[in-house]
Amino acid sequence: MILSKRASKIAPSITLAISAKAKQMQAEGIDVIGFGAGEPDFDTPEPIKEAAIAAIESGFTKYTADSGIPELKKAVCEKFKRDNNLEYEPSQILISSGAKHSLFNAIFVLCDDGDEVIIPAPYWVSYEEQVKMSGATTVIVQTQESNDFKLTPELFQKAITPKTKAIILNSPCNPTGTVYERDELEALADVAVGHGIHIIADEIYEYLVYDGVKHHSIASFSQKVKDLTITINGVSKAYSMTGWRIGYAAGPKEIIQAMANVQSHATSNAVSISQKAAVAALGGPQDCIAQMVAEFDRRRQVMVAGLNKIKGFSCRIPKGAFYAFPNTSGVYGLKFNGKPINNSFALTEFLFDEARVAVVPGDAFGAPDYIRLSYATSLKNIENGLERIQKAVDRLG
Repeated sequence: MILSKRASKIAPSITLAISAKAKQMQAEGIDVIGFGAGEPDFDTPEPIKEAAIAAIESGFTKYTADSGIPELKKAVCEKFKRDNNLEYEPSQILISSGAKHSLFNAIFVLCDDGDEVIIPAPYWVSYEEQVKMSGATTVIVQTQESNDFKLTPELFQKAITPKTKAIILNSPCNPTGTVYERDELEALADVAVGHGIHIIADEIYEYLVYDGVKHHSIASFSQKVKDLTITINGVSKAYSMTGWRIGYAAGPKEIIQAMANVQSHATSNAVSISQKAAVAALGGPQDCIAQMVAEFDRRRQVMVAGLNKIKGFSCRIPKGAFYAFPNTSGVYGLKFNGKPINNSFALTEFLFDEARVAVVPGDAFGAPDYIRLSYATSLKNIENGLERIQKAVDRLG
């Protein structure tokens, strides 16, 4: 079988593969602790589930408009106005099958063969692959831990060429937990506006911030920035609705319409029942978010403190999302049973085989000196997993 050149270049999602492997082993009765999944372990709040049940019982189980039901588009507009000081019309909103789908739609309609998309590293695994699928080329810009993994205007400016079409910004960031301050985003926005570069703003972790840090939507800074920005968000993380698959995009009407056109031929509408549930999520009580964030904060403190006690590990404290991203290069060069641990892939394999702990290698995020651990799991699992990692690493020599 001969695959297309485009398909042959696409790598599978490492995060999903590791999570699936851990879940399969757990189902088989094998004691594996999974730190791989970017998925809240809380149940979806009851009012949201009740809205979905009501949709089923009322027969709301048919096709909807490809771009989403009016009720949900309205709820998204109200959310943007309430939380982000952004005014959008329903015609500027697209409802898709998850934020990942929204991102794909945006990249696909913006990019042609030969275009370039700037991506600060470390980055979420799917950004690079989605750009490849569009036929465009990624320009990876390395950031530094000493600067909290933040892209600077100088680095941004240096990466721009006549082929630059867009930049992807993710704040709060997966995998680093980095959250940009307003002035930092304003400086990046100035560069984008100066060169007419589109901004794809991935804000899926918007509500998951700690230590009094605030999230800022870059599109809210000015009309010029808004005209260049496609904001991506969804209900998966904030409302523990990962499996419901509802994401949304907001941006200039022409771009959103083009995204809707693509979606109409690729997947049609997002799940009708899930759309009704998302209306309840966005328009209902929001106390569930504060409760989850408070628990994530407790887990964050335990995770980071424990990682910093492990030989060769060094972990800064994340300001957002629910991931710890320790530098593990201190153990590179050590061996186990004569086999060297020379990179994040080898360390990940070692921890899985010898400690029965699933983590994600930093190479998947463009950061080979690191690994990613999700603390969207119980404190018991975190404490147990950290103990296993420490004991395993102590065996390296």
